[in-house]
Amino acid sequence: MAKPQKAPVSVLIPTRNEERNLPACLASVGWADDIVVFDSHSDDATARIARDSGARVVARTFDSFAAHKNWALENIPFRHGWVLLLDADERVTPDLADEIAATVTGAEGEAPAGYYIARRTLFGGTWLRHGGVWPDFNLRLVKRGHGRFEDRLVHEHMLLGGPAGYLNGHLLHDDDKGIERFFERHNHYTSLEAVEIVRARRQGDTRARLGGSLRARGPQRRRALKTFAQRYLPFRPLCVFLYMYFLKLGFLDGKAGLRYARLKMSFEYQIVLKVRELDDPASPLARQWRDYLPAR
Repeated sequence: MAKPQKAPVSVLIPTRNEERNLPACLASVGWADDIVVFDSHSDDATARIARDSGARVVARTFDSFAAHKNWALENIPFRHGWVLLLDADERVTPDLADEIAATVTGAEGEAPAGYYIARRTLFGGTWLRHGGVWPDFNLRLVKRGHGRFEDRLVHEHMLLGGPAGYLNGHLLHDDDKGIERFFERHNHYTSLEAVEIVRARRQGDTRARLGGSLRARGPQRRRALKTFAQRYLPFRPLCVFLYMYFLKLGFLDGKAGLRYARLKMSFEYQIVLKVRELDDPASPLARQWRDYLPAR
């Protein structure tokens, strides 16, 4: 009996010590013909798990999120013209898999150069349906050679050379590393976000970056709201909580919605404090990130 034909799509999964999340991620893309695990020299079983599953492993030392993924898009010899970018803590649902397969086999002529896909985030086992968390649209399926990530240290988005479409299916975002790793990761992310704020204030938005627009869907709207809040909004951490928990109905997600909104408020306060510290060139944080900070 002949094996079922796999979809002509390449999947790119950046990793660093993802032995807990990777097996479920790989299992969710078994329908794809080409799977590349782009590993940052993990010191756990990540690479072995990837190879045992039949995926190709490409190793590179990590520098920054955008530069790392741009290197992969430009240098890895993908087998197909469509690339699906996937984090190790994400899974492709069956409906989305069918939709992607149909899209890449039927896309011709003036079809979009890329597609936005919504993420369904689980926090403490609860699907966050409110609080501005769902739907979390990100450009994840792209024609090879048509997309490049913006020059940003964290929360980078792809800049697409052509029109974009939206898929109906969704990704499942469920990190299995526990709350301690969640705090560690976001402590690093808030530092990167603070550096980005200082960079933008000192040199303006002259880099290739995603534009913000309140009229757009997904990342562009989020970027517009974030930029406005960071520049003009007093008591920003409190405003983030009120926006998520009340205006965006986060309270409807119960205890998980309250905990998530409070964490987001705490992370926003960390950013405020770190921006203040970065303004002092003698501070530990400013010295740590001095290579990324333009002169005043």
